[in-house]
Amino acid sequence: MATPPARLAAAASNVVGKVLHGGVADLRPVPRVLIDQGPNRSLYRLTNGKGPQEGPPVLLVPPLAAPALCFDLRRGCSLAEHLVEGGRNTYLVDYGNVAFSDRRLGIEHWIEEVLPRAIRKVSEDSGGQGVHVVAWCLGGIFSLLTTADQPDLPIESIATIASPFDFTAIPLIAPFRPLVDLTGGHLLTPFYRALGGAPSYLVSRVFRATGISKEITKPLAILKNLDDRDYLAQIEAVDHFMDNMIAYPGRTFGQIYHRFFRANDLAEGTVDLNGRIIALSGVKVPTLVIAGQNDTIAPRAAVERLTELLDNSPSVTFETAPGGHLGVLTGRKARGTTWRYLDHFLDAQAA
Repeated sequence: MATPPARLAAAASNVVGKVLHGGVADLRPVPRVLIDQGPNRSLYRLTNGKGPQEGPPVLLVPPLAAPALCFDLRRGCSLAEHLVEGGRNTYLVDYGNVAFSDRRLGIEHWIEEVLPRAIRKVSEDSGGQGVHVVAWCLGGIFSLLTTADQPDLPIESIATIASPFDFTAIPLIAPFRPLVDLTGGHLLTPFYRALGGAPSYLVSRVFRATGISKEITKPLAILKNLDDRDYLAQIEAVDHFMDNMIAYPGRTFGQIYHRFFRANDLAEGTVDLNGRIIALSGVKVPTLVIAGQNDTIAPRAAVERLTELLDNSPSVTFETAPGGHLGVLTGRKARGTTWRYLDHFLDAQAA
């Protein structure tokens, strides 16, 4: 443990960094090249500046509403950086901002257009190789539905992180169910229809509210750890992430609300999209499922349910790792847990 004078010097240096230099976190994104673009889709090849990467391609798929920087939070705590520096041929799809004019877009848009086009382009750009998909939260749900719906896509494997498949196993939303039932399921319908979806500012506030205890104690925690540069950098990076939330399109939000939350379709392994049934039994690639040990948005039981639904997957691996919903993906402990699980899984597919 550092001596008091050393800790005082470190704290002073960090204060100078925060006050005079705008912060201590290195928020520079991993270098990238745009290789394809379309409606709600910008596809990037990530680089390390040392020439083209080779090997099986890995595609990072974010959820809706959260910015794609979830995979590239900050230098030293970026899954994208970890994969690129590890020599993996890494790609990232970014949905961009969602406008009021996008309010009629439904889940179908992502599983029929956005993700299939991104996957095919990644395969083409990497010489026709199969694609290994790594997805967080709703990105994992959409990736699996895409795979089940279009089995001809060049997908080699899927890794989902903090993707809930049983919404009744989420204690955070349990208190709202009686009210939803009382209103015939129309509790939120007038609001998201009037607003064209869930606005970004509302998404950000809801996400912060899920960790309200940490928000309340954050000032004290900062003072207590003023000498810990890595700790302060992580807080800054998470705040930056929160400030860049994106809106949900109205129709997509309505489908998530009615099909996932109210009907809990995913827990039974099928989703009804206006009479079109997509079954998770159609997933026929190796799958890695990771849950956060302290995740209140996608707790273990909600995530682990997926392992019982992939009847035709050649292998399903389940792991848990420290952290909440974002922390399990890119928290400081993710370096030695979640990322290690991913590395082992991806290496096993290439063997």
